[in-house]
Amino acid sequence: VIRAKIVGKKLMKDGPFGTMRYTVKQMKMYRGFQIMPHVQYIYTEASESLCGVKLEVNKYQYLITGRVYEGKVYTGLCNWYEKWDRLTLSQRKGLNHRYHLGCGCKIRPCYYLPCFATSKNECIWTDMLSNFGHSGYQAKHYACIQRVEGYCSWYRGWAPPDKTIINATDP
Repeated sequence: VIRAKIVGKKLMKDGPFGTMRYTVKQMKMYRGFQIMPHVQYIYTEASESLCGVKLEVNKYQYLITGRVYEGKVYTGLCNWYEKWDRLTLSQRKGLNHRYHLGCGCKIRPCYYLPCFATSKNECIWTDMLSNFGHSGYQAKHYACIQRVEGYCSWYRGWAPPDKTIINATDP
């Protein structure tokens, strides 16, 4: 998970349809230090129809998530990427202060009701009910964090979360 500005791009002749290699100026890394302490390139499929992402060169800073495979960082439409200035204050605070508290949690998407957690370390993600996905209210304003005795629940607030209380009123 990084914050970066795209400073170049090159179509690579990998695979049948090609791979786009974006050169990035990494501003900050939020997660992944152990695997790759610095990211210089991000790879994606060349075509959006193959789940490749289209990023603009020298225009915006982006939040980009992905995976590392054989020493390269890959991203795609199933990963979270967003222009930095479009993130909510809650999302920015989450990246810096809260999301790491949910590393032991799993987020289970809910596509239709009823939805239930099947283990104590799950948060039910209801943005999918309204077809908002990553841009829904829950994604923009809440963080799934681990609470007392390993239970995970949604948290919204400005102060650091109280780990002794489970707030069942959150979505």
